[in-house]
Amino acid sequence: MKHSEYSVIIVGSGAAGLYAALKLSSQINLPDGILLLTKSNLGESNSRYAQGGIVGVVHQNPQDSVDLHVKDTLKAGAGLSDEKVTQYISEASDVVINDLINFGVDFDKDDSGNINFTLEAAHSYRRILHVGGDATGKGITSALAKKVLDDKNITVVENAIATELLISTDNSCKGLIMYNSLTNEHEIIYSSATVLATGGVGQLYKYTTNPAGATGDGIALAYNAGAIIQDMEFVQFHPTALALSPESKNRFLISEAVRGEGAKLVHQNGEEFMSKYHDKRELAPRDVVTRAIYNEMQMMHTDNMYLNATVIEGSKLLRRFPTISKCCKENGIDITKMSIPVAPAAHYTMGGIKATVEGRTSISGLYAIGEVASTGLHGANRLASNSLLECVVCAYELTDYLSFANLEAPKIIDDNILKTIKLYEVPISENDYNISKLKQNLKELMWNNVGILRNETGLLEAKKCLEKFKSEFKRNRKCFNKDEYEYRNMLIAAELVIESALNRKESRGAHSRTDYNSMLDTATHTQLISINKKEDREFSLC
Repeated sequence: MKHSEYSVIIVGSGAAGLYAALKLSSQINLPDGILLLTKSNLGESNSRYAQGGIVGVVHQNPQDSVDLHVKDTLKAGAGLSDEKVTQYISEASDVVINDLINFGVDFDKDDSGNINFTLEAAHSYRRILHVGGDATGKGITSALAKKVLDDKNITVVENAIATELLISTDNSCKGLIMYNSLTNEHEIIYSSATVLATGGVGQLYKYTTNPAGATGDGIALAYNAGAIIQDMEFVQFHPTALALSPESKNRFLISEAVRGEGAKLVHQNGEEFMSKYHDKRELAPRDVVTRAIYNEMQMMHTDNMYLNATVIEGSKLLRRFPTISKCCKENGIDITKMSIPVAPAAHYTMGGIKATVEGRTSISGLYAIGEVASTGLHGANRLASNSLLECVVCAYELTDYLSFANLEAPKIIDDNILKTIKLYEVPISENDYNISKLKQNLKELMWNNVGILRNETGLLEAKKCLEKFKSEFKRNRKCFNKDEYEYRNMLIAAELVIESALNRKESRGAHSRTDYNSMLDTATHTQLISINKKEDREFSLC
């Protein structure tokens, strides 16, 4: 196999990966440069589809405070958010927001040139910055991607998937093996710093707001390498995704900010129902709103509820939400006159690779930032728009941490890594798999048994079915193409979600057990270590 060397490898080109690449390039002398890998096109990620915005406790908004933001985050996290991590990320928001502005991100402003702030569910104050009304993720990733393409220190490889991490006998990461979809070749990439910024697991589910690439790749890579994974049971289902029909699987997000501006959740006849579930009604935490909508759908035997945005003044509505307005109009819905059909969909992964705010994992040389990481910020239920903030703060801190490291590509490769490489030189059987059908079967299983409401019977049935899926897929390390690698990763990620959901015998945040409704007095994290690395390892988040 071909091989190459880079000072830093970044896997994923969402907000976390793009920002990390730019910060590393501008602040650290990297003799072998930076390699940025992306499965599809540069900037295609969950970040790109983030509409609502990014949290900013900034000097331009003096009435807000870090204390208020921390309080809101801890409350939404249902007892599992780390207060120190939350405080740190909130305090850093002013610096990174202004850094994004310097990188060309054009946050929306009022007629006087002041930044506009909006409100989202479970926030006690207007602290959400947005771009293009409801195209914040696209605005941020587009600005950063443009800078990345202009940076000569960053090599971008598109249509490439990381298939395995190279782990030495001393449990340190020395790079990865990459599969290039265009050339159909595997390649060895050596590095002393490998950064996973691959996003979440939304594609495990039949209905999701996530793009096609959200197949849990980074989590599967890290788990196979022996890294600590935690809190995988906490998958957030966004309450309001556009539900045109039961056949529409990848669903367009209807931002929480629409409810923040005053839209109401209603039945088909216009009757409001959120007052039955929470005193904050439409601005209750996401898990509450999701279960409320799901419950109403079950009682009414219907596939969706409705979001009535006509209560917002028409010109303001169109100006504030142009992307949503355009998408709805293309599907025959005038949001100034008609209610929007909505239903919950898998949206965000609170759990993932256990990591510090600077991205350190339980494996030396391996870092995780963004949605793939579990830093302790989100707890059991992410507070709206905290995710983009976490992406950039952790990328910023990663740069500071790596500035003190020796980032030359590793020169000594041990027997453990050589054995891994040799496995990719062995031919594999040419089983013909209908990957599209296999993925769909898995997504149906996860939606029906490991979805918004869970119980032990359904989870055990899911575990049994998953074992069958795994036994029928005769691939382990090496696959024939990107789709097979994705399916392999989805099976691993699904197993982690199921095991974690079985282990948590309570309802907490986004994890709702119908057979264990009450929360336990003490909140604890669920942690899983790869079966390939059975030994216990101490790992501090300090």
